[in-house]
Amino acid sequence: MRELRRRGGTLTALSETTGISISILSRLESVQRKPGLELLLPLARAYQMPVEELIGAPTDLDPRVYPQPFTRNGMTVVPLSRTPGGLQAYKHILTGGREPDPRSHEGYHWLYVLRGHLRVVLGDKDFILAEGEVAEFDTHIPHWFGNADEHPVEFLSILGPQGERVHIKASYRPDETHTH
Repeated sequence: MRELRRRGGTLTALSETTGISISILSRLESVQRKPGLELLLPLARAYQMPVEELIGAPTDLDPRVYPQPFTRNGMTVVPLSRTPGGLQAYKHILTGGREPDPRSHEGYHWLYVLRGHLRVVLGDKDFILAEGEVAEFDTHIPHWFGNADEHPVEFLSILGPQGERVHIKASYRPDETHTH
């Protein structure tokens, strides 16, 4: 754990990120204390890795996710990820009409329409996403999504903690030529 931390900063910085005291982090690094789940989860989030990787679990485990679909508000939701505290991926299937009821919460949302037309209400905007279209937004803005017509709509959604966006920021290299 000490080697991991040294790649990313100081004990003080890690303590601020995780909420774990410096003394406990120091004892974990010197193997004077064994971490429980209450310590492993914030550490895994801070290092942006699954708990299994953090504790050195065997790598020959089955990597497949076995989703357990559930239905909420007339929407079938299929979880596609299992990383606690990080980005969460879902497939949504909407088959019936619903009345808009915008809500807000912590996080950042990304939507991708697989099939059909998705109606999105975002703040004072009301628009329709078609197959292959994408939207991303801060979930503090009141939002709602549903069927745009009588046909089913399927879409992927990725929900991240506040400020964590899905897209990867590319770096600009002045030696490359750019054409538009």
